[in-house]
This record gives sequence, C-alpha cells and structure tokens, in this order.
Amino acid sequence: MARRKNTEPAAPAPAVGSELVAVGKGVVKTLAGHALAKTLPYTPPWIAAATLPPAAGAAVNLLWGGEALSASLASAGIALGGAGLSALVWKAGDGTTKARKARRTQATATVAASAGWLTCAVAAGPFGRPMLDLWLYGGALIAASWNARQIMAHGSGAEAEETNGGTLGKLAQAISWEKVAVRSAKGTGKGSVQAEIEVAPGATIAAVQSTTAAVAAALHVPPSGVIVTPDPENGARGLVSVRVADLLKDGVEFAFPTALGLDPTAPIPVGLYADGEIWWLDPFGADILQHLLVMGVTGAGKSEFARTVFAHLATRSKLSLHVIDLAKGRQTVGHIAAGIDWLIQDPKEAKRYVKSLPAAIQARGDVLAAEGLDAWSPESSLSAVVVWIEEAADTADFEELEEIARKARSVGIWLIVSLQRATWGNVSTDIRANLQAAACFGVDKPGDASFCLPDSVTDAGAVPAWGSSRPGYGFATGMGIPMDRWTMEARSSLTDRSVLAALVDAATPHRDPLDDTTAAALGQTYAQRAHRGTNRTTPGADATAARALAWLASAGVGFDSGLPAPVPSGRTAVPAPAQAVPAPAQAVPAAPFEDDDMDDGMTEAARMEIEDAYDEILGAIPGDPEPDADYAHLGLDDDVPALDEDEDGGMEFETRERMSPEHARHTLYAELDLWVSQGRLEFSPADLAPATVAAGRQRSWLQGELKRLVENGILQRDGHGSYTILHSPLQPA
Repeated sequence: MARRKNTEPAAPAPAVGSELVAVGKGVVKTLAGHALAKTLPYTPPWIAAATLPPAAGAAVNLLWGGEALSASLASAGIALGGAGLSALVWKAGDGTTKARKARRTQATATVAASAGWLTCAVAAGPFGRPMLDLWLYGGALIAASWNARQIMAHGSGAEAEETNGGTLGKLAQAISWEKVAVRSAKGTGKGSVQAEIEVAPGATIAAVQSTTAAVAAALHVPPSGVIVTPDPENGARGLVSVRVADLLKDGVEFAFPTALGLDPTAPIPVGLYADGEIWWLDPFGADILQHLLVMGVTGAGKSEFARTVFAHLATRSKLSLHVIDLAKGRQTVGHIAAGIDWLIQDPKEAKRYVKSLPAAIQARGDVLAAEGLDAWSPESSLSAVVVWIEEAADTADFEELEEIARKARSVGIWLIVSLQRATWGNVSTDIRANLQAAACFGVDKPGDASFCLPDSVTDAGAVPAWGSSRPGYGFATGMGIPMDRWTMEARSSLTDRSVLAALVDAATPHRDPLDDTTAAALGQTYAQRAHRGTNRTTPGADATAARALAWLASAGVGFDSGLPAPVPSGRTAVPAPAQAVPAPAQAVPAAPFEDDDMDDGMTEAARMEIEDAYDEILGAIPGDPEPDADYAHLGLDDDVPALDEDEDGGMEFETRERMSPEHARHTLYAELDLWVSQGRLEFSPADLAPATVAAGRQRSWLQGELKRLVENGILQRDGHGSYTILHSPLQPA
C-alpha cells in the first residue's frame, strides 16, 4: 500500500536573532538602571551649578544692570548679603571633628564664591566674558568637590563621623564626644532609644560610660535612664540606651504561677523590665546556684520583692522555706506564714539555727555523694532549701555566714541576705564574694550601689540612686538572668495580702515537709522550732486548699487549665509530682511560748513583759539532779578534785565517790536530755559543773566529753566557748 505524503506545512524556525536582541535590551536596561541609581545621588550639585547661577545672574542684571547707580548699589548690597550669609554658614556649621570642620569650610567657600560671582553679574551679565568662563569652570569645580565629599563619606572613617546626625549627633557635640561616633539611632517602641557607638583610636568605652550623668542631664532624663554597655567582642564599640518613657510607673501586677506544685527549678516571675519583658529569677534552674544579696533603703521595695518570691516558693513541691526576720517578720509575711516552714523571730532561735546549718550542709553533702550527684537536683531525695536572712549582721557572726555561703551552694541550699547597706561593717567582703547574685533597689548614695552590684553594671550607669522615691525599681544580676538584662531597670510586683494568703493556702497539699536527712541534721533546733508552716501532712490540708481555690476562682484566678503566664525560652513549666517525704522520726512538742499564742494587737511592752516572765519561770527550774548538794554552787573553774578547802571561803567538802565511766557519762547525758525537754538548747561549760562534780570527774574530763559530743554532731560549739544542743544524747537522731 502506498504511503501518503505529508502535506502539512513545516513550523517556522525560531527567531534566534530577535531573542538575542530582547535579551540584550534587557541587559542594557538593567545596566542603565543600575548606573542611573548609582549616579543619581551625585547629580544635585551639577544641576544646581548649571541652573542657579545663570538664572540668578540674568535676573539681577535685568533688574539693576541698566544704570550705573542702580548697578553699583545692587552690587554692594549683594556683596554685603553674601558676606553675612557666609558668616552664618560658618557659624551654623560649627563642629569639633575634622570632618565637620572640613565640611564647614567647604560650605562657607561655596556660598562666598557664589555671592561674589553674582555681585559681578549685576553689571557684566552672566553670559559675558569672563563671567561665562568663571561660571563654567568654577561651577564644575564646586560641584565636583561636593561629589568628592559624597564619595569619601562612604569610607569607614568618614562614615563614622557622618553618622553623628540628628538629636544624638547634637548631643554628642554638646557633651564633647569628640572621638565618639553615634549611628543607627532608633526607638525600640518600648520607651527607650538605642544607638550604636564607636570610639576613635585613643578613646575608650569606659570614658564614654563616665559621661552618662552629663548625657542624662542634657536629655532631661533620670541619671539611671542612660546606660552605656560595651560590646564584649569589640572594645571600640558599645550600645547606648536612653529611657525616654517609664512604662512601669503605674505598677506591676503580680504574676501567678502557671500551676501549683511546680518543681523548685521552675523560674520565678517577680516583675517586669523597663521594656515590658518579664523579670525572671531562675536560681535552681541556672547552671550554678548563686546566693543572693538584696539591698535597698527603707521603703525601697525589699519587702514587696520578698513577698513575691516567698509566695511563689510556697506553691512549690519539694522545697522548704526558712525565713529569719528579727525586726518585723509577721508584719512583713504574717499573711503567708503558712507557706514558710520555719519563720524565726527570736534572736536566740536565730543563732541556734545558724549554728546548726553547717551540720545540715555536711549531712546533705553525704547524701548527694551517695546518690552520685555533684550538686543538688530534683532527682535527689533531698528537698531544696531557701534561707532568707534579714539584716544578717544582727543574726550571725561573719565567719559563720561565710562558711555557710561557701558550702551551701552545691547541696541545694539557696542563701539570701537582705539588708539596707552591705558595707563591710554589715557583711564582710568574703561573704559578699560568695553572694554572686544581686537585687539592688533604691539607695541614698550612688556609691552604695557598688556594695551590691558588679562594677560592670555600675560603670554602665545602672545605679539606683533614687532612695525610696521609686519603690520596687532596681537592677538584678545572676540567678540565670541574661547579662544584657543586668543593666536594665526592673520593677517588682505589687502584692495583695488577701490574694497571696489564698494562694499559699491553695498550695498546701502540694508542699512537702523537709526531708528526713536535713531535719535530723538540724536536730532539736528544728524539732522545737517556734513556727511550723503547713504542708500536705497537715490535718485538713485538702479542705483548706479547697476553700482557698474557691476564693481564688471567685477572683478570676484558676489553676485547672493553667494561667497564661509566659515561660523563658527553652524551659517548660511542668508541675513536678509531689514526692512522699516521711515526717521526722522524732516528734518533740513545741516550746510552750509561741508567737502564734499572742494577740496581734498586743503592745511591744506587753510582749517583753511576757517574755521576761517566761524566762524567769524557766530559770527557776533547777537543772541539777541534786540542787541542795554542797557542791551545787561551785563553778567549773573551781578546783573540783581538791575539795579540801576553798581558798575564798574556807569551806570543806566530802570527797565524792568516783563513778564508772559509763555511769559518769550517763549523768552528763541526763543533764543535757533534761535541758532538751525543757527547751533549753544553749549552755556554757560552767553550767555542767554540778553534773561533773556529781560524777566525781575533773574539768579536763568534761572538756573531753564536750569535744566528743561535738564530733558526733550532738552539740555545736560557737566561737565564744558556748554550745548549742542539736540532739539529745539519750535519744536517737
């Protein structure tokens, strides 16, 4: 079969030439646009040189060049006006940098040359010789000179000088920042303006930091409103931040925890920063647990800050809160005292507590070592412990506090020392060295802030020298706070007593009692504590929590679905399950005198009278098993074995029968056990003289026994020869 021939016309060949032309046109158009964009900024001087002189010259020649008199007067007037305008440009262009001086000279010369040419153009006209030549050559040179300045402005050195424009540029000139370039100034939208600064060779950022007071005065902002922070990677650069609006002046609302029963490592929201970001503390979640120094004058906001921290900690599981406040403990935290495991207001109890802490630290360290942990973590069987001490100088010796601060960090004890001025007389430099975190509120003198805040913070201008006029405002460092936040003002939350009380009551079932190891190491000091906070082992804890939750719900606060409180990036606030921690094995009744038994309205004089009466009653209880014995009046320093004669009184005693070592030791232990049952935990060696004589022993024997009891953790010896009973030697620890 014959194949049919294909009769369809062939497709036309592609127009290769037309495509190449189109591509070429596109390339040319792109290059032309790029060239135009690059050259357009340099055209204004040439446009001005080409149009303004001939137009102005023709105008003045037409108006006044017809007659000699009018031409002379017009020339004189233009010459005088040009001179005045040149002087004005010279004055307005005043500057201290080389670039500013050169630009002023160039601008003045341009005005003077233009005025001189225009003066001559009145009579000669703009297009006659040599006026035309001067216009062509002179105008081209002037335009080219300005183009050269534009090109040089893109260089590194000139660019730094040219960036000192606008308000901050005028400020730099006003405060003599001759070697400081200010660039990229912009508002943050959060009440502050920030700009990058760079110093020329020979200048330092530290020198710029010393001028923050002058900057604040020039801008009419508070002295702490200007902060200059150096760039950690470039010593010639830094950042200046100027706070132009106070976003916190109306107060900061208390931020509720995201849930009840959070782990101790969850961060604590305590307020807001000046830019509106949340002020977090993250002590147990940080890489290193840093003890905290809180400082500020009366009325600066320390108590409000403390209540915020306490309220959050009181809602945590596996955490025990101990507070020492000898001045106004219940006045400050009475409404949330249920969440404080141990609130100490008695000086004697405070000293006993401080003396017992080293034993607790050692015991906790042994447990962590057995658990294979280098530092405390939620995986440990131990509770986290927070110790807050108000005016530490009134509570403990420097050596005791220094030892506690040095050793407590790794065993999960967070130490917080709060006082008005952390001078060497109130807290030693060794203690301050171990308080690596700081929260500094208002101080009366700028120099006082250096006792609390690091030098890098105060050097930057972050000094809260406003006394008590701005309560709650301050600066904070450490505790997991990013370093770029150390120099930013913050304000702590405002608290409501009824709300915090309900919050603490609602968290009762989530609070764990103190772990057995720490409770046993604290001994009788803890077992006989005057104040006992509530926890999940407290009878009626669930009912108390239910009532508090209902009250909070009526106030619009709920925890079932969580609260919309933000959490720092990289960390999730997940409630930690409450772990069962057994109650202490030894339950000793509390001392008969407790602050809770006293009327809150009672005067201080009445309180003192009752306390004196209580001490008098206890003092009347005889401590010697044989109070009427002939030896009962002897002191420990008397020569007990040589009972032949008393040199002072000539009294003779019958020699006592020497007891066996076990019987003698039991006599001594029975005396200590009796004191424990009476609530007497402090004594001096002389108080044991009757028991020593009754055992037929000498002072050297007593000293040896006391030393052995200290080594066994039964007693704690202070630096002045007195002792504190930690455990009864006749009862198991």
